[in-house]
Amino acid sequence: MIQAEQSTVGVMLSGGLDSSILAGYLLESGRRVRPFYVRSGLYWEAIELAAARRFLDQLAARFASLDPLVVLDLPLADVYEGHWSLTGNNPPDDASSDDAVYLPGRNALLLLKASLWCQLRGIPTLAIGVLATNPFADATPDFFQAFEAVVNAGAGPRLSVLRPFAGWTKRQVMEQGKALPLELTFSCIAPAAGMHCGKCNKCAERQAAFRVAGRPDPTVYAKPRSAAARS
Repeated sequence: MIQAEQSTVGVMLSGGLDSSILAGYLLESGRRVRPFYVRSGLYWEAIELAAARRFLDQLAARFASLDPLVVLDLPLADVYEGHWSLTGNNPPDDASSDDAVYLPGRNALLLLKASLWCQLRGIPTLAIGVLATNPFADATPDFFQAFEAVVNAGAGPRLSVLRPFAGWTKRQVMEQGKALPLELTFSCIAPAAGMHCGKCNKCAERQAAFRVAGRPDPTVYAKPRSAAARS
């Protein structure tokens, strides 16, 4: 089943700012990009995936080296049963800590199926948009080194996990994405009427990203922005 796609890099795309900017960055760097979206049944995914498709449509008009989006299904209802990420009930708000939005095993789950897809098709590299400021244990160099070791322990071509933004700040990432249609990205865990809610933890993070970049926020929010948005 292996097909030669050695020049291609896979990109984990959530539809949010960092992963969308990562896709643009790699395309601008001359790489061929195969984006992946992992669908797990989370509350916000339908709106997020639609946003990711719109963003990619814009990139495809500029870059012939963008391959079609691959959507992989990895249902988590049996693991995350009753969790706010599935039910939409009481999601972390704009005053919550980063720990409140942590989804157990998230990066391992996201990477696993996409890694296998890449290995079966001869794609040697899979990129993810983790930043230097990511506080979680599954965003550390040790985690990714261990993940690579597990994935490469079996038969098949070797896969490397690329983290181009691992040493970057949010300001640097936003600067990199200044020419991209970031208004089409989506970063909300409690969407309202198809829009960013303006009140959740992720909306606060999004607002702070535009603020730290010194740029107007083009996002349409269902409710007024909170003064509690983190800087």
